[in-house]
Amino acid sequence: MTPKSDEISNSGGIGLDDRITGALLGAAVGDALGGPVEGYSPDQIVERHGGRVHGIVGPWNGDAWRTARPIAPYHKGDGHVTDDTLMTHALIRVYARVRDHLDAYAVAEHLVPDLMTEPRWIPELEAEALPLQRIFLAEKWLVARIAYGHVDPREAGTGNIVNCGAAMYMAPVGLVNAANPAGAYAEALDVAGAHQSSYGREAAGVFAAAVAAACAPGATPDSVVAACLALAKDGTREAIEKVCEVAAGHRDFESALLPLREAVAPYDTVGPDYRAPSLGARRPSRLHAIEELPVALGMLVVAGGDLRHAVLGAVNYGRDCDSIATMAGALAGALGSPVPEDWAKTVAEASRLDLWAPARELTEVAREVFVRDTGRRRAHERAFAALGGPACCD
Repeated sequence: MTPKSDEISNSGGIGLDDRITGALLGAAVGDALGGPVEGYSPDQIVERHGGRVHGIVGPWNGDAWRTARPIAPYHKGDGHVTDDTLMTHALIRVYARVRDHLDAYAVAEHLVPDLMTEPRWIPELEAEALPLQRIFLAEKWLVARIAYGHVDPREAGTGNIVNCGAAMYMAPVGLVNAANPAGAYAEALDVAGAHQSSYGREAAGVFAAAVAAACAPGATPDSVVAACLALAKDGTREAIEKVCEVAAGHRDFESALLPLREAVAPYDTVGPDYRAPSLGARRPSRLHAIEELPVALGMLVVAGGDLRHAVLGAVNYGRDCDSIATMAGALAGALGSPVPEDWAKTVAEASRLDLWAPARELTEVAREVFVRDTGRRRAHERAFAALGGPACCD
């Protein structure tokens, strides 16, 4: 039986370490499960797999994965994570170096060189390579604009296609700002300015806020959505509101697949055929939103916060389902819903990645940043009181 939102509220006793681990593991398993069916419709997924996907599956084109789609010769499936997880781990490495809040300049000074110069194991290539050789064109934009174009990092995202490229790896920002959605939103907007503009950048901020809200003691899917609506702007806010209103009427992802798509369609610029985007696709707009974040939040509501149910709903939704499942998995994991051990073990082994080490590193950084923030806040309180303002305890 799928737990409802009020049942997940019992997760208040779960500590920061477990929430960060759960969020990052949840994101990775969602990414790995969604990868092999990315770009397809729910009906196509049923036809290919003889029913809904309920766990890790192999490549869509079987043994021909390397040649079936020359533009993307990647071994998606079999438990391999995609660029969503590679970028998430890269951002964690930046936090590990800076050990404080990040901004667009940290992206330029640390993330971009990491993508360009540090060979790493790339599961989908089954080889060691530069991350730059795997990431999508919208992420390569970071390197082209910052490393070669010498654009101000705060403005480098302008001109890029507007998609979920920045949002998909913003969970670490929410985790470093655990239980502080407004702080996560502001930091992610700054970080994402190097990568995205318009509603793509907005989604990055709102997703980070959602993860931060999910970490709060007693958080529920409903409180996470409320935190998003309190911060989100323009089409992003409206899309989240409409999708989650529809999601509240469902408790099974099967019945929710078509209604959630219908709810987000007016805000999605890609159009009904995911592999043949409309002419206005991915262009800046105040009226539109990326599809992935509202649907991930909707699946979180449908699942009542249960990670397995939320991830499987996201995976079977199709379209950009690896990113949707990445976000849904991160949110449910941050709420405290356990990551299925068999999924985590298989994904870690298949991807040849230690999925627990980044969580330990980020937890240390989050604690250090909180201590720094506390010191800065107290210094400000003393200075403001010395100016004749009220003391903090007045």
